[in-house]
Amino acid sequence: MTRPAPLPEALRGGPYQAYTYGYPHKTAYRPLDPPVELREAWAAEDRRSLYLYLHVPFCEMRCGFCNLFTTVGAPPALEDAYLDAVTRQARVVREALGDDAQFSRIALGGGTPTYLSASELERVFDLLAGTFGAQPSALPTSVETSPATATPERLAVLAERGVSRVSIGIQSFIEAEVRSVGRAQRTAQVQEALDNIRVAGLPVLNLDLIYGLAHQTPQTWLHSLQEALRWSPEELFLYPLYVRPLTGIGRLGRTWDDERLELYRLGRDYLRAHGYQQTSMRRFQKAGLPLSPEPEYTCQLDGMVGLGCGARSYTRGLHYSSEYAVGARGVREILHDYVGRQDTDFAHATHGIRLSPDEQQRRYLLQSLLHRQGLSFAAYQAAFGTDAGRDFPGLAELVEGGYAGRTDEGLTLTDHGFERSDAIGPWLYSPAVQGLSEAYEWS
Repeated sequence: MTRPAPLPEALRGGPYQAYTYGYPHKTAYRPLDPPVELREAWAAEDRRSLYLYLHVPFCEMRCGFCNLFTTVGAPPALEDAYLDAVTRQARVVREALGDDAQFSRIALGGGTPTYLSASELERVFDLLAGTFGAQPSALPTSVETSPATATPERLAVLAERGVSRVSIGIQSFIEAEVRSVGRAQRTAQVQEALDNIRVAGLPVLNLDLIYGLAHQTPQTWLHSLQEALRWSPEELFLYPLYVRPLTGIGRLGRTWDDERLELYRLGRDYLRAHGYQQTSMRRFQKAGLPLSPEPEYTCQLDGMVGLGCGARSYTRGLHYSSEYAVGARGVREILHDYVGRQDTDFAHATHGIRLSPDEQQRRYLLQSLLHRQGLSFAAYQAAFGTDAGRDFPGLAELVEGGYAGRTDEGLTLTDHGFERSDAIGPWLYSPAVQGLSEAYEWS
């Protein structure tokens, strides 16, 4: 196993290097030659506790910081064609998984799933229940929404179906700040959307906020935090602003690490003082609630079944998805190909990455260490039959530098380590994955 560069050297690149929400990132995916039959990919997997994810690649506007697979202003005809294609894909995937597949969680992401109409959302839930036996009323289910699409009609569908969590991207309660990243958003509309969610009675409300925006100050950041707590959300995610290739603000060329770190610490301390506990660098959950896994965080060893264009699927040894793009033209071309596919076209994984035993261990390590529960030495040993400290001797540097605390049971990040999660994560990437991502040609 390749030893990473010394930690001090890696941290010289700053605290904000890459958001490790999934490993390996899609930029490390390549065409699979030959394509992998889905039945073969899932044959040896434990399918008793799968995560079912459906991607809706539609938004009413494209935010300047967004590098997700999505398009804006989709006409109704494209929505219909897309849902038809998802239905065809679902049938093929269900057959490939076999009758013994069971699901433990559901998520609808995007894009903006509530860009779909109330009747289209009904269709989606009927599809998940009828094809996979996955009922939101029986499983933890998360749906992403936006201020413009969190309407009473759509939210009523989510509530009636038993959706347990709604996540809404607010980013800021100050209109000038959201305009700086190309987001046409009125604060009055945000407030109305939050009122709608609370009236609908959905159990868990998550708010996303962003720090590091143009013109943002500690005072305006604190104002957004104070406004957010008026709705007493069960969760908040605090995201640092990142500038990525082909996004609307990707040409600014500015650095602002000190500013973002100051705002992060202000937000962290404010939420802790107001009854929230931190479960990762980004996620804060209301104290007193049962700790639940992050929606973006899948169990280290359980598989994820992705439906829709842009969705990722995980087995232990293979991660796969459709092609990836950020630019409008690239997304449109991939979407056009997807909606034209017939049943047999969905029977193989065509783009992805095979995970060696080393990469599987790295993924497990990253998904454990960067979250509140930390790395359990016993669980790692049970999963891989080896010792984590021996496999990753560089972990000792985290303890020596004060970035992690070690006990006989495992390793957990300190506050000092949490705030450098976006540097510690990339430090643990393999050279092979780093090379693939660096060589990726953005489109």
